[in-house]
Amino acid sequence: MLKPELQAKFLHNLNRKKKGDEGFTLIELLVVVIIIGVLAAIALPSLLSQVSKARQSEAKQNSGAMNRAQQAYFLENNNAFTSQLEQLALGIRTQTDNYKYEISSASSTGTYITNKAESIKAKLKSYAGVVYTSTQSVNGVNEAITLSILCESVNPATTDYASGITVNDGTNGPTCPTDASGSMKTIK
Repeated sequence: MLKPELQAKFLHNLNRKKKGDEGFTLIELLVVVIIIGVLAAIALPSLLSQVSKARQSEAKQNSGAMNRAQQAYFLENNNAFTSQLEQLALGIRTQTDNYKYEISSASSTGTYITNKAESIKAKLKSYAGVVYTSTQSVNGVNEAITLSILCESVNPATTDYASGITVNDGTNGPTCPTDASGSMKTIK
């Protein structure tokens, strides 16, 4: 057994060591904060680009739905397209927080129509869908069919690129504008 004097010093020493081991030092806290800051700086640009892609998926989905609805409308309504978004019965609002949706008037020949998703925010890409008619020979009989394409602006902007879409006669179908300003590219 230890003498009471030594026993008291030993217990006092143990108690003092436990109090000193509690918590973090200022340097340890600063190192942790710096590491978190570096990780956030690395991850933030990637996160922000994903936010834009998520917002753009709204326009892609709605433009594709408008194209499919135009094809159905054409077949159900005596081979005519509609320029009224409400007549497609999709439940798409004409304007959301990110995009303005509209349908350009059908061509004078009635062979195509353009569905637009124009970006409201400068960091988002615009989209345009074109539904057009063509003929296909089946067993020597020419039948009318509807086809569609979806165009995406190459650069994010709030510009109406869809007005540059050209439609060729015959089987070539429409093409997205690809002028020097980098208008649009076909994605579907």
